[in-house]
Amino acid sequence: MRKIKLSGRERAVLKAIGFAEAVTGAQVLEHSHIQPDDLTDVLNALLAAGYIESKPYCEQVSAAEMPTVEFEVNPGYIHELKSTMQKSWV
Repeated sequence: MRKIKLSGRERAVLKAIGFAEAVTGAQVLEHSHIQPDDLTDVLNALLAAGYIESKPYCEQVSAAEMPTVEFEVNPGYIHELKSTMQKSWV
């Protein structure tokens, strides 16, 4: 099992995305209460690490397109991310 370390903002974004279905960047913005430019940076970091995927696929998102792009957790990392998130909620 891979050990994943996340920042507080990354945890907030993953919590907003959830593990069930894809959500739009606008929904993530609404639930995370992170500034749009900062949220774009966090999403790009999570995309680069492979922890999340975007629909349509892109390696990076811009602040302008972020609200309309859908994001979901990469199925290959679900168990590790859930474990990491549970440790942070305790």
